[in-house]
Amino acid sequence: MTEKTTSFDPRVALQLDGYLEPFLPAIERRQQLFQRWKDTIIEHEGGYEKFMKGYDVMGFTVKEDGAVVYREWAPNAVEANLIGEFNMWNRMSHPMTKNQFGVWEITVPPKAPGEPAIPHDSKLKISMILPGGTRIERLPAWIHRVTQDLTYSSTYESRFWNPPAAERYQFKHPRPPQPQHMSGYPTAEHRVGTYKEFTQNILPRIQKLGYNTIQLMAIMEHPYYASFGYQVTSFFAASSRYGTPEELRELIDTAHGMGLTVLLDVIHSHASKNVLDGLNAFDGSDHQYFHEGSKGRHELWDSRLFNYGSHEVLRFLLSNLRFYMEEYQFDGFRFDGVTSMMYVHHGIGTGFSGGYHEYFGPGADEEAIVYLMLANDALHALYPSVITIAEDVSGMPLLCVPVSQGGIGFDYRLSMAIPDMWIKLLKHQSDDDWNMGNIVHTLTNRRHGEKSVAYAESHDQALVGDKTLAFWLMDKEMYTHMSDLTPMTPIVARGLALHKMIRLLVHSLGGEGYLNFEGNEFGHPEWLDFPREGNNNSFQYARRQWNVVDDPLLRYQYLNNFDAAMNHLESQYNWLSSPQAYISLKNEDDKMVVYERAGLLFIFNFHPTNSFTDYRVGVDVAGDYTVVLTSDEKRYGGFENVTSNGKYPTTPMEWNGRKNQTHALQVYIPARTCLVLAKC
Repeated sequence: MTEKTTSFDPRVALQLDGYLEPFLPAIERRQQLFQRWKDTIIEHEGGYEKFMKGYDVMGFTVKEDGAVVYREWAPNAVEANLIGEFNMWNRMSHPMTKNQFGVWEITVPPKAPGEPAIPHDSKLKISMILPGGTRIERLPAWIHRVTQDLTYSSTYESRFWNPPAAERYQFKHPRPPQPQHMSGYPTAEHRVGTYKEFTQNILPRIQKLGYNTIQLMAIMEHPYYASFGYQVTSFFAASSRYGTPEELRELIDTAHGMGLTVLLDVIHSHASKNVLDGLNAFDGSDHQYFHEGSKGRHELWDSRLFNYGSHEVLRFLLSNLRFYMEEYQFDGFRFDGVTSMMYVHHGIGTGFSGGYHEYFGPGADEEAIVYLMLANDALHALYPSVITIAEDVSGMPLLCVPVSQGGIGFDYRLSMAIPDMWIKLLKHQSDDDWNMGNIVHTLTNRRHGEKSVAYAESHDQALVGDKTLAFWLMDKEMYTHMSDLTPMTPIVARGLALHKMIRLLVHSLGGEGYLNFEGNEFGHPEWLDFPREGNNNSFQYARRQWNVVDDPLLRYQYLNNFDAAMNHLESQYNWLSSPQAYISLKNEDDKMVVYERAGLLFIFNFHPTNSFTDYRVGVDVAGDYTVVLTSDEKRYGGFENVTSNGKYPTTPMEWNGRKNQTHALQVYIPARTCLVLAKC
């Protein structure tokens, strides 16, 4: 395809945000740098189409006659040889030649016509000699499979992945259309779960719950399991600890067959500092893929930072994105650590006040920002239905605005302040002190014209050292009073009620997408802690206890049922793709929140003790209303004090200060209960 140059009209950005006017020069400078890179890619590389298929040229490629071509960028090396099981690790038998761009190459003739001399799944490396005469050996940077055998070493070994045609997974299902809400991820056994098990056991659960998107974490290969996948060593290798590349392809294809979109948690913000099995000092230099010195090191993450101003680094990273889109049929990406990328200080020791000088001043890393612009521009040009999500805590303006309009080009940003708010409330305030106005403000405080993904709790808050929402709400009584055979204690009743209310409030008010970390939908009873030295490498907490939600005697089922009902109701009314809600009431004394969105009326009573009879609320459209969802139903762990099929007629009158002619209806709303009403 032929890419067109991107013209930028600053008036478009100003229409979105007039406060940007003093910073238009900085925005235009970013645009110019972006355009220079794009023009270079078009002129010298054949555009995004060819440039982002580096994996068809670099690394290992197999020709029709069985010849294997291997290419590797290692400009600092003065000699290179391909070694492996196929040549008994002979460092002299397969020398490589180097071109003027620092790319080494070798063609290994076939063993027989159509039969590669390098066996499938056999081990190999590149052996190099540096200018000083030192020999180093590395895993190929573009390798598609690496494995780890902890019985003798934690260092990964690279393998030549070239299964016979009969063993290669063939995709059967097309990508589903773009969704509106998003869902995120292990086994009940004390071990690492597999791609196969996720396909067979977890995908049906996700589909039944009504989610339409999965975000897969920790897929790109990483040596330390407890890092959540955030210390990547081999960027083109899907983690072998869960299974084979073909099994991951089957997982994604099966999900597509269920109508589920699959997003990859992509780590381009930094890389593992490992040398023997990573990119660090790959060709013996400090500056090949990364910045040299302190600029190329993240002091908190103890990792290396990419040089986004390097032509070959851009080829590597952009090709990495397309590789997962093409070879695994992922539907998009959640970009991790975007805040760290966009600022030269990486957010370390820096608070963001919201002042625009913080976003467009000397603290901004323009090379990294331009990389993100290129990535988004290219992905959306090649895959119009792709979804990209940014993990950013800074509030960068124009983050989710198309590049052509002066933005960075993401589709969504994560609303990271929302889960932090709930944890702070549960930790530090009694229910009586909850401020409805502050809660609503946090849920709705997002940039005009930019879409957000809201979530009630994150995986970070479920890690050891903190607690999930359910654990904060019910704590030790989750071990003693979650059975229907035991009395419903005040603590459990409160916990069940608030867990449901918080999730529905976030889902319906917090954004244009909704994210759940798998297991939190049923109030998983324990924190998450991966095997590590500090817990004797135990898998006790590195699992999801599906048995508790499947047990018909336990109350976890009620939270799970409500989560499914919430998602299915959204699928019916599409509030996530509707304009932001009109909030008609935030009453601090009654602890009430009322708003309308997508033709539905949402009513929340957060008061710990007060129930209200004939509580009058405003609504824009006249008619008879009925309850389509209430947290008070018995199947959701409620007390059935609300009539689900009753009619609530409106009365023509102005209420709650609505500007237009409005109507009011009166409802019974028990304490710690939420209602959703729709026109009959």
